[in-house]
Amino acid sequence: MTGTAPSVTQQHQEIPETVIRLRATFDTGVTRPAAWRLRQLRGLRSLLTNHTRSIEKALYDDLRKGRTESHLTEIGGVLAEVDHALRYLKRWMKPQRVAVPLNLKPATARIHTEPLGVCLIIAPWNYPLTLTLNPLVGALAAGNAAVVKPSELAPATSALLAGLLPRYTEAVAVVEGAVEETTLLLEQRFDHIFYTGNGTVGRIVAAAAARNLTPTTLELGGKSPAFIDETADMATTARRLAWGKFTNAGQTCVAPDYVLVTPSARNSLLSALPGTIREMFGPDPRTSSDYGRIINDRHFQRLSGLMAEGDLLAGGVSDVEERYIAPTVLIDVPHSAAVMTEEIFGPILPILTVRDVDEAIDFINARDKPLSLYAFTRDKAARRALADRTSSGGLVYNAPMIHLGVPNLPFGGVGESGMGAYHGRTSFDTFSHRKPVLSKPTRPDTLRLIYAPHTSRSFAFIAKAVARTHPLLGAPHRSPRDRTTGQ
Repeated sequence: MTGTAPSVTQQHQEIPETVIRLRATFDTGVTRPAAWRLRQLRGLRSLLTNHTRSIEKALYDDLRKGRTESHLTEIGGVLAEVDHALRYLKRWMKPQRVAVPLNLKPATARIHTEPLGVCLIIAPWNYPLTLTLNPLVGALAAGNAAVVKPSELAPATSALLAGLLPRYTEAVAVVEGAVEETTLLLEQRFDHIFYTGNGTVGRIVAAAAARNLTPTTLELGGKSPAFIDETADMATTARRLAWGKFTNAGQTCVAPDYVLVTPSARNSLLSALPGTIREMFGPDPRTSSDYGRIINDRHFQRLSGLMAEGDLLAGGVSDVEERYIAPTVLIDVPHSAAVMTEEIFGPILPILTVRDVDEAIDFINARDKPLSLYAFTRDKAARRALADRTSSGGLVYNAPMIHLGVPNLPFGGVGESGMGAYHGRTSFDTFSHRKPVLSKPTRPDTLRLIYAPHTSRSFAFIAKAVARTHPLLGAPHRSPRDRTTGQ
């Protein structure tokens, strides 16, 4: 659905018709064979390699992303996901054999993966290529048809994908638009909905999906903390922290949202960060080709308001016409400040002091479960405490964000930061149904002892079998004549 924007009446017609058409295609079985799936993945790869310059320009137009960052965080990430799926797809598709209990033998049991059907992928604006195409890799690898809804807030990338995806893939439709088009899409019946964005819209998506009992994956966000103590290598920590926070001008769901630092590490960190920012982006980051801009005026105004509380260690400069906010570090921020109560999603880094790892854990656990938790420490006891006593979508030691680059690690949130996961094999499983298939020969008929009429012999056999398979359910045993009840 590209070109001149259709009228409301046309939208009401075209969106249902698109879903119906894709379902008819899926129902033919054309998407199920490995050959079709591999062809789609190779098509995505060709799209990325044949139109690299156009993609770079779209990302620059939308977010002022530099060429290197576009390859590192967008194009390269999707290529890696595609190549991983191409390499392992046939292995993923093989039925998985599982053991059968002795009392049910002879029999064979396997898990077959099958595609879900027609899937809806609703993408965000901050990584408009990666967060649109990476879920699509999983949907196509699993043999599904898909409707893709890019973000209207990244219009250049949205238009590019709308023009290219139908040329390089089959059984994929792109719907451009804003709230109205998304609402119309959510009124249709899908077999899976994959949404990346904020929790407010995530709740709307979940509510809409519930009407058709549609399974959902919600990739949300939240406030991802970084804990730093005196055992950290502070020069490396400052570089990695600044890279993770200020990439894409901080508009990253897994960027470190705030820092909890121990008193003995505080001065070293505060001394290192301003110089590190200058090394990365120069004395005036506004002139750096490696530093982006805020997506739109509304987000710029919101972020500008978050800098009102706390003391300024670095940055604080902004330009409304360019939607530029310098890499900014705040210290001594009140816990009740707005910058500490909502996801920042911008280039502002508050630093708070905590007594030790125990106070850091209490601080983290008093808030919603984060999408990611970063710990810069070589203290094994601190690492164990963070792993055992906190809950987060992911836990990474000594670096932010890099867990996204490991295809065999599932990526997703927990609680307020999301539900479900993807990347690599997990993406394939997310867009598949794992169907159990059991086969038992009719001869010999080893089930004859469970048929009615039951005797004391059949009861003894069943009780023994149940006790062996399910000990908690099988004991204590009572005689068939025992009519008493009890706990």
